Amino acid sequence: MAPRDQHADGPGGATDPAAPSKPPTRSDAERNRGRIIAAARAVFRRDGLNASMASVAREAGVGIATLFRHFPTKEELVGAVFTDRMEAYAQATEKALADPDPWNGFAGYIEEVCAMQAADRGFADILTMSFPGAQALEECRAEAYQGFLELIRRAKDSGRLREDFTSRDLVLLLMANAGVLSATGDAAPDAWRRLVAWMIQSFQVPARGPLPDPPEDAALYEAMRRASHGVTSPETAKRR
Repeated sequence: MAPRDQHADGPGGATDPAAPSKPPTRSDAERNRGRIIAAARAVFRRDGLNASMASVAREAGVGIATLFRHFPTKEELVGAVFTDRMEAYAQATEKALADPDPWNGFAGYIEEVCAMQAADRGFADILTMSFPGAQALEECRAEAYQGFLELIRRAKDSGRLREDFTSRDLVLLLMANAGVLSATGDAAPDAWRRLVAWMIQSFQVPARGPLPDPPEDAALYEAMRRASHGVTSPETAKRR
C-alpha cells in the first residue's frame, strides 16, 4: 500500500488544521493521479468493479476528495484503468484472424478472452458492461467486435462453426464466465476452463439440436448498460 497522503482531505487522508495550507504542485498532482490509477488497478483486479471509490483512495493513500478531483466519476476512473486492457482485447482479434485455421483462430480467441477475465476480476466485469462515458474504452470494444464478426464468418465458412451462432453468444458466454469466476474465486480458480471448453464444443458442427432465439442486440446492450450504471453512477460512488 502506498504511504498515506498527509495533505489529503476527507476520509482516508489527514489534515492538520494548524498547518499552513500549501497548494499542490503539478508534480504532486501527477504523482497522486498515478498512485490512484495503480491502486484502482490493484483493487479492481482483486475485488471487481463493485469495489468502492473509498477503498481505492485508501489503497492509494490519498483522501477521497483528492481522488474525486482527479476522477469525478467512477466511470472516468474505470476508463483510465482499463483502456490498455481493452486495447489488448482488440489485439486478440487481430492475432486470431492471423491464424490460417479459421476454427483454431475462433476457438483460441474465446479461450484467450476468457483467460483475460480469469486474470483480472475487474476486466471480467468490463467485458459484460457498457461505459458510454469512457470513449477510448468503448472504441476498443467496437474494434474488437468488428474483428470477432470476421472470425465468426470465417469459422462458419470453414464448416466448423454452427450456423446459428451469433456474436451475442459470446456476450452470454462472457457473462456466464464472469459469474463462475465470481462464485469460485480462489477456491476453484480453474473451474472456468471447464465451462469454456464445454461451450466451445457446443458451438461446433454438427449441432445437436436447435437453440432458442438469442436476445436482441438492443436488449443485451441495455443489460450491459444497467450493470455498469449500478457500478459507476456518481451518486452511488460518492455514497460508497
